[in-house]
Amino acid sequence: MKEKRQRRWRKLDNAAQAFPAAAGKKDSRVFRFYCVLKETVDGDTLQSALDLTMEKYPLFRSVLRKGLFWFYMEPRELPALVREEDRPPCSRIYVPDQKRLLFEVTYYKNRINLEVFHGLTDGTGAMQFLKELVRNYLTLTYPGHEFPEADGGEVLTDSDYEEDSFSQYYTGKKSRSKKSRKAFQLRGERLEQAEMQITELILSASEVHKKAKEYGVSVTAYLAAAFLYAIYEEVPKSGLKRPLSLMIPVNLRNFFPSGSMTNFWSWIETALDFDENTKLEDVIGKMKEMFGKDSVEKEISGRMNDLVRLEKNPFLRAVPLEIKNLFLLAGTTLGGRSVTAVYSNMGRIQMADAYEDYIERFGFFASTDKMQMCSCSYGDTMVLGLTSKIIDPNICRNFVSILKRDGIECHIQENDFPGYQEKPSRRALMGLKIFSFTCTAAVVICWMLNYLLTFGRWWAGYVTAGVFCTWLLIMVGYRKRKNPLKNGMWQLVIVTAGSLLWDVFTGWQGWSVDFVIPLAILVNMLSMVIISAAGKMEVAEYLFYLVQAGACGLIPFILLIAGAVSVPYPSVICSGVSLLFLLGLVLFKWKDFVREVQKKFRV
Repeated sequence: MKEKRQRRWRKLDNAAQAFPAAAGKKDSRVFRFYCVLKETVDGDTLQSALDLTMEKYPLFRSVLRKGLFWFYMEPRELPALVREEDRPPCSRIYVPDQKRLLFEVTYYKNRINLEVFHGLTDGTGAMQFLKELVRNYLTLTYPGHEFPEADGGEVLTDSDYEEDSFSQYYTGKKSRSKKSRKAFQLRGERLEQAEMQITELILSASEVHKKAKEYGVSVTAYLAAAFLYAIYEEVPKSGLKRPLSLMIPVNLRNFFPSGSMTNFWSWIETALDFDENTKLEDVIGKMKEMFGKDSVEKEISGRMNDLVRLEKNPFLRAVPLEIKNLFLLAGTTLGGRSVTAVYSNMGRIQMADAYEDYIERFGFFASTDKMQMCSCSYGDTMVLGLTSKIIDPNICRNFVSILKRDGIECHIQENDFPGYQEKPSRRALMGLKIFSFTCTAAVVICWMLNYLLTFGRWWAGYVTAGVFCTWLLIMVGYRKRKNPLKNGMWQLVIVTAGSLLWDVFTGWQGWSVDFVIPLAILVNMLSMVIISAAGKMEVAEYLFYLVQAGACGLIPFILLIAGAVSVPYPSVICSGVSLLFLLGLVLFKWKDFVREVQKKFRV
């Protein structure tokens, strides 16, 4: 089974394509589900429960990797380790070039936290994982008690969990959806990720349901209207020229049967025009129209087809990933202009009666680049999690006031997150700034001395070039430090280009192609083999980089044939060793080689 899982990989689902490009220091694209038990959590037992949960859902043992044209998910035998909570909520999980799992399980007092990078799964998949984790934890803690399976005992295979439901239900029909309008944007100073404001409200689910029923709308429509109206109360008159809009994610499994635990969701946008006389009842009425089943299904089906059609476009598929990322990031940024805030409702979390004596409540909130509200309920306890990167508590205050005016009592939960608003260490970044300043200062001083003492002999230009090359090597080495093999390829490119330029601008002597390039390729190839062996890397981690290193070793042969080389010995040795190296990889790692080519070059 282990070998089978190592060989399985899958393309990134349609809804997750933009997350790797958009994730960063401003928005980690991480969301948190948590379960509060009625007792203190034991870390060792939780670790055992996580091990059992990973056996059932191996999809969570995936890392995100880059191909030439697309991202893809690949299983890794990396340990999923439980730890006590010590970082700010929704801290960064996905880091480019770092091979790590895309979720974290932590605990604090009587709370079990599951934080997930959105590229791995959506809220439905994450909640399914958390429910199974809680079940396993309670089963191990109370071996004499029987806890029913959280998924109702439904029998699904790994292929079912990893199904690409977007492609499964793609019809190819073109939608006639209206063009999104530019919405009002919340203004104010933006907080860092670690400083994101988190406010949790605890309400009675029955009270909210009763009030929504009085208005003749669903709970989602009612809370969305109240949230939008709370924002409206803070909008200046000049801002009412643009609509206020909520982006509301929709679980596509409610419309298209699917057992997939990958991302399978869409969204609707509730853009409403406000004026000075708009009342809450007016907003609720508009929401009622927008949340009609037929209109919602039509909108999300059309959007799903439009997005999948783009993914299947032959021209776009052939665009290299790095260029795609630029367009995905631009599309995400421009798309955000039609959204004022986000509201995500997970609805009622169903657990068997046997769990009532052990679970107090569930909660849910997410990272955001502006403002977002998340909600879920368990029993009669509804928890609303409001997160914001904008320093303005008034919207939350307005929202609470609206609910209280409607007779719904709200309890503001005191934040109890270890590491909350704790900024990460900046020592390495400060070191780089000092290094960059030192390099700049050295260049400026050299030019000053050159001008004052030896005018006409411009040796400072050589110093500048040397300092720049050193700075570039150090900076690239730091940026690519998480992947030493990729780092080696980048350093080889810099050394090759730099030596050629030095040789050209100092009067061509040929030393760059005679000695530097072949020797640099040999050193890089040898270092990659040593790093791969010492790091006990899996084949999928090193094979493609070794092929690149071996292919670069044929460049000196090309230069030799072209007559650019004067001293043939280094080039001949480099080319011969590289050719044998490539033949060895093909002969002894043929199946792995073919598999890597399929993954990296999948169009």
